[in-house]
Amino acid sequence: MSVVIPNSELSQVLQSARYSLFRLELQPVYGEPEEATYVERFTAGSPVDPTTTPSTTWYEQVRCWRRAGIRIERVRVHEDTPTDYQKWERWVGAWNIDAGEVMRYLTRSQAHTIGLLPAAGTTDWWLLDSNRVVTLHFNHEHQRIRTELTTDPTFVVQANEWRDLAVHHSHPESLTGIASRGIK
Repeated sequence: MSVVIPNSELSQVLQSARYSLFRLELQPVYGEPEEATYVERFTAGSPVDPTTTPSTTWYEQVRCWRRAGIRIERVRVHEDTPTDYQKWERWVGAWNIDAGEVMRYLTRSQAHTIGLLPAAGTTDWWLLDSNRVVTLHFNHEHQRIRTELTTDPTFVVQANEWRDLAVHHSHPESLTGIASRGIK
């Protein structure tokens, strides 16, 4: 059974996790209007410290989950030559890691080689406590247009298998620390 939830309620659904959150990211770009300026500044060589942006609340939420003993992890499937957006994602990923999130990466060709793609489809999703899946659907402008929550056992088991496959074959980003990432 699948239930459409308002995009604005995604945060509340994620906060319902008691043990673990896992995100599989498959998009080459995310059309989040509030991120556009930051990506442009990064691409132009003038990055903005993400702790001074609206994403600060995300880092605070990750710290709260970690203090509560909840594991948060994601695997990002990036293009074989990352897009500018994905380069920015990797850069800001240092702050996700600092907050306590486990960040891992696969190239799109690696994801095909291991059988994650095309099997896992084109939608991103969150796996909550290994028993609920929140799928995120995007339009051609890479904006999230629909969010669905499912507890369908067949899909949940499949998501757990894809998570295990992605985590097993992915690699942590090689980071040398926030101080060396270009923020003064």
